[in-house]
Amino acid sequence: MHGLCLGLAVDIASACDVRIAAEDASFGIMEIDVGLAADIGTLQRFPKIIGNDSLARELSYTGRRFSAKEAKEMGFLSEVVKGSKTEVVSKAMEIAKIIASKSPIALMSTKHLLNHARDHTVEEGLEYTAIWNAAMLQASDTQVAMRATLGKSIPNFAPLPPLRSKL
Repeated sequence: MHGLCLGLAVDIASACDVRIAAEDASFGIMEIDVGLAADIGTLQRFPKIIGNDSLARELSYTGRRFSAKEAKEMGFLSEVVKGSKTEVVSKAMEIAKIIASKSPIALMSTKHLLNHARDHTVEEGLEYTAIWNAAMLQASDTQVAMRATLGKSIPNFAPLPPLRSKL
């Protein structure tokens, strides 16, 4: 993110797995200023992301803008990049390339289990993870990753099969 990230931009960013911004980014939950409550996920996601209900309420009730530095300090961003659009896009691509090199099964599983853990106890999460991982061991990704690690080579993972609609 870079420049002004207001209203819908915060809604969209709140739905992202990884959030980085240029140091010139400025944020605001601005719907309050047009007589609305934020309605596309900020009120549901933002408080859980930052872990500070009081601050989430203050920002939502006042529409106060906050800097990339403050967004990082509150936990909304994982990184603030020196520079502007060019630098932050370059950093995002660097992170995306690393993520894309990983096992699709492991990435899908990690995201699913992080989302599950967010809304469940640690004990429930551990039990669910044990069952989930046992099922995922049926895929070839673990073997491919182990062979590549032992052979000090780059793994070549098969793509995920297409999702089937639930009937």
